This record gives sequence, C-alpha cells and structure tokens, in this order.
Amino acid sequence: MGTPSQGSAAVAAARVDLCLLDLIPVFAKEMIAGGVAGAFSKTAIAPLERVKILLQTRTNEFGSLGVLKSLKKLRQHDGIMGFYKGNGASVLRIVPYAALHYMAYERYRCWILNNCPSLGTGPLVDLLAGSASGGTAVLCTYPLDLARTKLAFQVNSSDQLSRTLKRTNAQPTYGGIRDVFRGVYSEGGVRALYRGVGPTLMGILPYAGLKFYIYEGLKAHVPEDYKNSVILKLSCGAAAGLFGQTLTYPLDVVRRQMQVQSHQHDQFDGPRIRGTFQGLMIIKQTQGWRQLFAGLSLNYIKVVPSVAIGFTAYDTMKNLLKIPPREKKRAGHGPA
Repeated sequence: MGTPSQGSAAVAAARVDLCLLDLIPVFAKEMIAGGVAGAFSKTAIAPLERVKILLQTRTNEFGSLGVLKSLKKLRQHDGIMGFYKGNGASVLRIVPYAALHYMAYERYRCWILNNCPSLGTGPLVDLLAGSASGGTAVLCTYPLDLARTKLAFQVNSSDQLSRTLKRTNAQPTYGGIRDVFRGVYSEGGVRALYRGVGPTLMGILPYAGLKFYIYEGLKAHVPEDYKNSVILKLSCGAAAGLFGQTLTYPLDVVRRQMQVQSHQHDQFDGPRIRGTFQGLMIIKQTQGWRQLFAGLSLNYIKVVPSVAIGFTAYDTMKNLLKIPPREKKRAGHGPA
C-alpha cells in the first residue's frame, strides 16, 4: 500500500500532465489528431491502395485480373512487403496532409461561422470548409503524393510481358522517395513535381466538401445518446466516403495517369494527357469509358474502412486531447 507522500506525488504528476496538455494550442491538437487519424487509416488499407493504383495505370498487366487475382500476382512478384510498397511515402504524405486537412477544416469552419452569418450553421458550412481545407492540404503535400504513386506503379516482375512493357515504356526505376524527387525534378523542375495537380484539385474540392457535408450532416441527426457510438461514427464515415468517391473517381484516374507519364514515353499509345478535361476525353477514346472507373469496386472496399476509420480516429483523438467541442466555437470564441 502506497504512502501518503506517494499518493500526493501521483496527483501532482497528473496535474502537471493536465497543465501541459492545456498549454498546447487547440490548432496544434487538431493537427496531431488529424495526423494520427490519417496515418492509422492509410496503413490499414495500404494493400488495397497499391492494387487500385495498378488497376488504374497498368491496364495491360492488371486490368483484366480483378482485385483478388491482382493481390495474388502482386504477392508472387513482390512478396508480402510488396503490398506496402510506396506506403512509406503515402504515410509521409498523409500525416501532414491529414493534419492540415482536419485543422484547416476547423479553422475555415470557425472563420465562416464568425464572418458569414448568412450561411447559418448547417451542412453548407461543412461543405465549404471541407472543400477549402482539402485544397489547402493538397497544395502543401502534392509532391509526396506524386512520389507515392510512382513508387506504387513499379512492379518487380520477371515475366516476358513485364520485360516487354519496361522496354517499351522506359519508365525509370526509383529506389525511394528521394530518388523520385531527384528524377522528377530533373525532368521539369518544380513544375514537374506538381504534374497532375489540376485533376487532383478538381477531384478533392468536391470530394472533401461532400465528405464533411455528409459525415457531419448524418451525425447531426443521430440522437444525443448515441453520438459517441463508434459503430455509428464508422457508418457515417463509410457513407460519406462512398458517396464522395463515386462522384469524383474519374478525376482520380486522370490524375494517376498524368503522374506516371514520363517525358520520353507515354504509358499508353495516344496523345499525352496535359489537362483534366482533355485527359477525360483521351482516356475515353483510347481506353474506353470503363477505364475511367477502373478499380472503382476496389475503391469501394478501400473507402469504407479508410474514411470511416479516419473520422472515428479523429473524433477519438479530439476527446483524448481534450479539444473543445465545436458547439463552443459557434459562439464566436475561436481558440487562441
């Protein structure tokens, strides 16, 4: 049994921890919560993300295989670790991306509530704040997304088809994130690091807005007694991800194909993709309209856990970090 002095020491230590937590600015807590949520959700669905990128870009090798056969082929060629190839770049990107995304959403939402009272406090505010925060996060982290895509695009294969494709496409082989940055920068400077950012922004602005719009809208209709239910949060997040991704998926396909193009050779026979709408037309004409939805079934499987886990983890981290509930911010008293 502990002595009175030990008990008082424990209480003092708890008070110090509480005081240290209170010293952290609210926006920093939001960034921490967002970064943790992003890393957790992205790692959970990394194998599905890798296969989705291969279905979108390597149509000759993976386009007709489907999800399960693609996973099996990938395991044969790259082993278990092949499922996580590019995940380091993905997590490195998603931590600052999610941190900025969630924090910027809270900041934009506060700003809209305080400066645009005519918009009210309903889902429209979440739509606008989500779109603005998504665009902000993309512009800050896009080169890391480009590196993740190029690393995931590579497949270590010894079969004749893969060797033929390598000779035909002459795609460079990258050993890591630094190699990607060095190689892409040598092709076209800083501008090359943002190749495909147009379709990305066109996709992320409506997707990010719809995601928050649906999630917060569904949560608002949940009875107060069930608002902390993990199952309900997962369900709301899954619905938000599915609906948002379905509407914006073709833009994601255009973005991926723009990212894996090299200056010397194109991945597909046909004109080079240089813009969003041009890319949509080129893919439809040369690869068929179905290619605009290549990997969508896998994306449904991926989005359900990814968005659901992300929102749920973010809400959980907000509680752990003692971030004030949003209702207090509507009064116009944002965090210092």
